[in-house]
Amino acid sequence: MAVADATNLRAGASRVAGDRRRFSRLLTGVLAVALALAMLLSLGWGAADQTDVLAALIGEGSLRDQIIIWDIRMPRMLTAVLVGASLAVSGAVMQGLFRNPLADPGLVGVSAGAGFGAVMAIVLGSYLPVAVAAAVGKFTVPFAAFVGGWVTTLLLYAIATRGGRTSVATMLLAGIALGALIGAFMGLMIYYADDNQLRDLTFWSMGSVAGASWEKLGASAPLIIITLIAAPFLARALNALTLGEAAAHHLGIDVQKMKFIAIMTVAASIGASTAITGGIGFVGIVVPHLLRLVQGPDHRGLLVNGALLGAIILLFADAISRVLIAPAELPIGIVMAAIGGPFFLWILLKNRNLVEM
Repeated sequence: MAVADATNLRAGASRVAGDRRRFSRLLTGVLAVALALAMLLSLGWGAADQTDVLAALIGEGSLRDQIIIWDIRMPRMLTAVLVGASLAVSGAVMQGLFRNPLADPGLVGVSAGAGFGAVMAIVLGSYLPVAVAAAVGKFTVPFAAFVGGWVTTLLLYAIATRGGRTSVATMLLAGIALGALIGAFMGLMIYYADDNQLRDLTFWSMGSVAGASWEKLGASAPLIIITLIAAPFLARALNALTLGEAAAHHLGIDVQKMKFIAIMTVAASIGASTAITGGIGFVGIVVPHLLRLVQGPDHRGLLVNGALLGAIILLFADAISRVLIAPAELPIGIVMAAIGGPFFLWILLKNRNLVEM
């Protein structure tokens, strides 16, 4: 009788898992269609309301419409799609790695490091050697942000690794300490900045896709796309890690190698995204948690659907930023903070036991 009950229990669990997997695939299709519609609407949304989007896309519209679509709106739309997908997937990876729904991509230090790199470039950029300034050109701030994020992440990884093992708890605490130290240095740079530099720093820190261009997109898109393709290959390891590091090891997962790959993937993705848009928060927390509520915690569907939903949400936030104070635009970081802040508080209250010491 006990054997029969156990068999029925396993069969029931397998049936539930199969139902969730089918639902996840169905959700992927729905989100893909929704993203395609959102991208099309984003191309038609702007100050020039009479733009014939479809005609411009196939090269039959007026020269004005083609310039608006291909040179202004298309790079902006693609930037929002890639950055939204990057932030959401990175958030799902970090939450799986830390086994905590409150985890955020910024925990690996890349956001603080990127911010510090951008501040240094804006305030001290005029002191760069002529040859360096000429080589980097208008990509000085994005390049400095990317390098700052990567260097900070590598430093945190080195601090958290001892005896060939990386402690995610140590990385979290070291990230908090290093973030405070970086904040002090950033405050010092801001203190010495002039009015124009302060304005640049303020707008960069708020995050925006308004300054998107084919040049910026071409510099960051390849790295973002590579990390988005690589992330789903971590799904099996992240699923195993939910049982604990020891259990994951017994299931054949090289936990240390997986941690390194996951952290470096997030660092590359967030570094490239932050470099072109500045700081945009909450996408990495909101999107994975929403999907877990709907489809369950399986990372095989979570990472793919997270990329789609993250892109949709950032396109939606970009649309809001264009209309709230039209014809001016709000930085998209402000919109995401207004949406994500209350949602984060709800998650925090719902998961209070995860943060009690």
